[in-house]
Amino acid sequence: MGPEGEQVGVVRVADALRLAEEAGLDLVEVAPNARPPVAKLMDYGKYKYEVAQKAREARRNQANTVLKEIRFRLKIDDHDYETKKGHVERFLNGGDKVKVMIMFRGREQSRPEMGIRLLERLAEDIGDLGVVESAPRQDGRNMTMVLAPTRKKSDAKNEQRRRREAERQAKRDRQAERSAKANHANS
Repeated sequence: MGPEGEQVGVVRVADALRLAEEAGLDLVEVAPNARPPVAKLMDYGKYKYEVAQKAREARRNQANTVLKEIRFRLKIDDHDYETKKGHVERFLNGGDKVKVMIMFRGREQSRPEMGIRLLERLAEDIGDLGVVESAPRQDGRNMTMVLAPTRKKSDAKNEQRRRREAERQAKRDRQAERSAKANHANS
C-alpha cells in the first residue's frame, strides 16, 4: 500500500524498500499474517505518535464506576432526607453507583417494612437519574439497596469537561471585554 492508502499491488521486498527510500518514508508491515503479507509506506514515528494519542484518548474516556455509600437512619427528618437525597443525585449525575444503607437500632429491627418504604420512596424520587440495581434486602442490623446511574460515567465526565471549558471561555470573554472597555476609556 502507498502512503495515501492506495493499492500498489504485490511487490518484491527490495522494490518496496526502494520505493520507501525514494519517498523518504518507512516500510511498515501492517498485516503480517495475511497471504501475501501487507506492508504500507508511512512515517513510522508519526504512526506511533497517532497510536499513542488514540490510546491516551481511550483511557481518558474510560471511567471506572465507583460505588458510593449513603447511610440513613429509619427515623430521618424531612430536611435530612432531602440533603441525603441531594448527595445521591450528585453521585448518580457523576455516573457513580450508590449503595443506600438504612441502619436499624433496637426495636426498629422489628419494622423492616418501614425501611423498605423509605428506600422505595428514595428510588421513586431519583427515578429519572438512576435505577434500582439490587432491591432492598435486610443484612443483619442494616438494609441495603444499590442504585445505578442511567447514564455512563464517561458521558458524565465529558459533559462536565465541556461545561468547565465553556465556563473558562466565558470568563476569558468577560476579561477581554473589560480590558477592551478599559482601553477604550483610556483613549
